[in-house]
Amino acid sequence: MNHATRAIVMAAGRGERLYPVTETTPKPLVSVRGRRMLDTIVEALHENGIYEIYVVVGYRKEQFAGLPEQYPGLRLIENPDWNKANNISSLYYAREHLGSCIILDGDQIIRDPSILRPDFVRSCYCAHWTDVPTKEWILTVEDELVTACARNGGERGWALCSVSLWTQADGERLRRHLEQEYPGGQSAGLYWDDVALFCHPEDYCLGLRPIPPEALTEIDSLEELRAASGAGDETAETVSAER
Repeated sequence: MNHATRAIVMAAGRGERLYPVTETTPKPLVSVRGRRMLDTIVEALHENGIYEIYVVVGYRKEQFAGLPEQYPGLRLIENPDWNKANNISSLYYAREHLGSCIILDGDQIIRDPSILRPDFVRSCYCAHWTDVPTKEWILTVEDELVTACARNGGERGWALCSVSLWTQADGERLRRHLEQEYPGGQSAGLYWDDVALFCHPEDYCLGLRPIPPEALTEIDSLEELRAASGAGDETAETVSAER
């Protein structure tokens, strides 16, 4: 059994699909029902005994400055390439902390902290089963191992979530592959997940942690933000009006 002792949270992007809300506020710091998305992640990690947390920042990085004081053990890592490369650059700058870790995106709401439990058998992605068409990446799983991934979604399958767990050995392997793939002009447009799922799939035996779809909410649009906020919460509209 493996045990995650640290977490890396990707929070450097501009969040353009949430404009104008993110014109003044980084996406992970947007509040939903009175709680910032990033707070739900950090507090869920704490519930699972994980206090060594690295938050990779870039866009409006100064707004994250108070987090280490609010959450002892949390550290900020700056991604100087946040505005010219995809999130492969964020994990590259956090690569020293890979291994025995959880990697998460900062633009999601963790509703069930148990999905971040630190014990796991093998490196794995969290995913939920869907019977309806989705644009999320779809994993094909055979004998409890991920055998393929469809980046353009599909009509049925395991929809990948932005939470994954990595053993010490696979974390070290991922670090080497990041150093191989980035920096470099051709790799700047990659997601970090591409490294294991598409660039070097033969070097990983990834598993799956099934989770219920309501365990987390990923916010990718203003419509999703309004839906998560609820009819009685004017978060999105209020911030938009302040533009």
